Amino acid sequence: MRRQGVVLKLFVVTSVLILIVFSLVMLAEGVFFERFYRSSKIHGLERNMNHFAEQFKLADADKQRVSRQLGTFMNQNDASTAILNSRFERMVIAPYYLVLQAEGKTITVQLPTDGMTIEDIPRGIQTGDHLVVDGIFMDEADTIMHPVTISRESTALGQGLVRVEGRVTEFILPEKRSYNPMYQDGLIDDALREWQPAAEANRTLLHKNGFVQAEWRDNWSGVQYVVLIKALTEDGSRYLFVMASLQPVGEAVAILKQYFIYLAPIILLLVVLLSFIYSRIVSRPLVSLSRSAARLAQLDFTVQPEIHSRDEFGELSRHMVELSRNLDTALKELTQANLQLQADVEEKQRSEQLRKELVANISHELKTPLGIVKGFAEGLQDGVAGDKKDRYLALIVNETDRMNALIMDMLELSKYEVKAVRLQPRDFSLSVLIKGAAESFSGQLESKQLRILIDAEDGDELLVTADPVRIEQVVSNLLSNAIRHASENSIITVTMERTSAGAINTVIANAGPPIAEEDLERIWEQFYRAERSRDRKSGGTGLGLAIVKHIMELHESHFGVMNTKEGVAFYFTLEESRGEHHD
Repeated sequence: MRRQGVVLKLFVVTSVLILIVFSLVMLAEGVFFERFYRSSKIHGLERNMNHFAEQFKLADADKQRVSRQLGTFMNQNDASTAILNSRFERMVIAPYYLVLQAEGKTITVQLPTDGMTIEDIPRGIQTGDHLVVDGIFMDEADTIMHPVTISRESTALGQGLVRVEGRVTEFILPEKRSYNPMYQDGLIDDALREWQPAAEANRTLLHKNGFVQAEWRDNWSGVQYVVLIKALTEDGSRYLFVMASLQPVGEAVAILKQYFIYLAPIILLLVVLLSFIYSRIVSRPLVSLSRSAARLAQLDFTVQPEIHSRDEFGELSRHMVELSRNLDTALKELTQANLQLQADVEEKQRSEQLRKELVANISHELKTPLGIVKGFAEGLQDGVAGDKKDRYLALIVNETDRMNALIMDMLELSKYEVKAVRLQPRDFSLSVLIKGAAESFSGQLESKQLRILIDAEDGDELLVTADPVRIEQVVSNLLSNAIRHASENSIITVTMERTSAGAINTVIANAGPPIAEEDLERIWEQFYRAERSRDRKSGGTGLGLAIVKHIMELHESHFGVMNTKEGVAFYFTLEESRGEHHD
């Protein structure tokens, strides 16, 4: 039976009028609007960049003031902005931030452009509002924080995070920006990377004309951006890099509103006419569906909708009948959900036990070096012989470096455990990365008379898709572990080969004492060292393999460890790339 759709009914009445209206709009837009929009956008940016340059000179190197000016400029112009140094490298300035007054202390919360979206920030923040920020301090004075969560009410504190509660005294947040402003701000590094090869050639034009203009396209979204660069200082030590979309919806609508003033009477007449026709066609079935929906809201599934037409309203009525049946089933499934809730509570209790074990392990790891430092410091205080003084100082410095390495690894591990790390995958040569990492261990290899043998298929052509920074961290940790536990005068082998599943399998093996079978699964735990072969004398912080585990899990990689005839081998897989090399 032929379906009599409501869309068809409405189309017959409205198609001709809508086609006429859209034809006029598209004709005018194609002839005038694009040129008008581009010109207005670029001239407005140039004018505001000149004003920013004047304010920048008055800031007199006040970083907080420059940060506030930068954030204000980005909000007013809906543009992504950065300040470059004399080598056209981006300077680290956070344009968006919150300043909290907490317990007599001023805390600056710098909002990152990666790892956080605009939805992670509470809406409607005002000066004097109370906020709760969980994150990690980035300085020794504990005054600059990298946030993980920002909320108005206290929630469960994530493991490894620090909480700050206070009143907002100052803030610059994304306002009047296009959709997903932090994603757009993160694109500025990509645009700057493509522009930099021509930077030196444009330096003369910058100081001659005041501005250099270029265009850049985001390959992922296809959005076109205009790029403007202006010198902020006469000596060329600072430059303003501005990138603005040529297709922002908000600005385009604002300009179109001015253009639609001339068409408003016609559009108003069409709206009135169409509204009258729509009300006659749509209102009756909608009233019936509304009554049925009200009964469903009261969990009354006994009375079903009474629309039996063959259009979309009849189809919606049948869907509501099916919905009522599904709701009844869902209520019965709540019992199963309660069982899952109980399992979640047990998991939380297990996490609490792991936290207690972590505190105990940290105390143990710090107690030994602190005792050593104290002992040698007391020896120096008592006036030890001159020939022992240098050795005592060297031992104190060595134990201090050990504690610092432990703390840095703990901070790194905490980022992974609270899911604060976001991967930046791209295509790169795995074999080149491993060779570069191996060269950094030349001193340690020479001291133990070791050699590293790298065996890779096709030379340097083994390309993978992954985050190169995190993978280099994995390779460095595994090589460091292999060197520490390798027998002297032995060879450490690194083997890379393709698998049938389209991946690259990498194995790092050393000759030395094996790991007990019962310890093979536990070596990935933080601070875990197997007896006999993994003691404190072999060095390390006890966190390297835990960090490797988190990175591999983020890459959804298959990884593990096994004993061999000669010693121990660690392995991991990465997805092979068929694209081009981007190192």
